[in-house]
Amino acid sequence: MRWDIIELLFFAYRDFVGDADHELEAFGFGRAHHRVMHFVYRYPGLKVADLLDVLRITKQSLGRVLKQLLDEGYIIQKTGNNDRRQRLLYATPKGEALVAKLAGLQTDRITRALRDINPEGVAAIGQFLRAMIDRDDPDKVLEAIFGTGSKKPRE
Repeated sequence: MRWDIIELLFFAYRDFVGDADHELEAFGFGRAHHRVMHFVYRYPGLKVADLLDVLRITKQSLGRVLKQLLDEGYIIQKTGNNDRRQRLLYATPKGEALVAKLAGLQTDRITRALRDINPEGVAAIGQFLRAMIDRDDPDKVLEAIFGTGSKKPRE
């Protein structure tokens, strides 16, 4: 068993999301809100159906979180140009500011962690993290991350 790596991943995840969790509490938001905001910001015009696939959650679970983000003005929803049944999601300036704040906290943690690691080590970390992702089923966002999709993430 790789207890060492398992426990390091648990603690790294706890602290990585904990920075954002603390900030989100002030808004009455949780990790689900953060994940939705992250992907809506990074992939403007993301379809609700694709967001469900990315997050691997039920429509009911997403519905509550999405409604709150829409009602409070962090996200807007538009109908698709070609298919009026499609619901496309966009971050508002208010949502963009929240994502920037959360990403800044997480970027600071990553920067501190990588400070004393050489470029080869950084590349190995990226390779390890990519290898940890289950890529058995097609995922439009992962396709973009891995460079095989047509939709590129926002910087």
